[in-house]
Amino acid sequence: MTYRLVVNGEPAEVGVPGMRRLLDVLREDLGLTGTKEGCGEGECGACTVLVDGEVVVSCLVPVCQVDGSVVRTVEGLAVAGGSALAPLQAAFLEAGGAQCGICTPGMLMAADAFLAAGAEPTDDAIRGAIAGNLCRCTGYTKIVDAIRLAAERRQAGAGAA
Repeated sequence: MTYRLVVNGEPAEVGVPGMRRLLDVLREDLGLTGTKEGCGEGECGACTVLVDGEVVVSCLVPVCQVDGSVVRTVEGLAVAGGSALAPLQAAFLEAGGAQCGICTPGMLMAADAFLAAGAEPTDDAIRGAIAGNLCRCTGYTKIVDAIRLAAERRQAGAGAA
């Protein structure tokens, strides 16, 4: 069967079995390898993407459930045609929020959804937003710092407008 999606702003059409995991469609059929597979059981959050603006673990979602949806992956964060880092990505780089890189795409997507929601960027709120994403390298402090930095910059930019 053919499924139609909008992925990172571009229309995509895939002819795959309906129960094929969204993770596999993204990585293997569409060549978007930024989304990582960690556990394959929905526990680690490495495969987190946004579907219609909602955080989902793509290893648990069959493509038939997202037919007609808008999907955003970590590749969709980059600005200027992929040549520049998004402010959130720059904050992760500056704060040292990324180490081995396995959890980073999922963390970025969960953080992007949090920032888009406009919630108050307290440490507790940030930790709650990324609670479904496991990191075995950083101890989360630098990740929280990076998200807070991105939130502060976003607020400062909004105040200047």
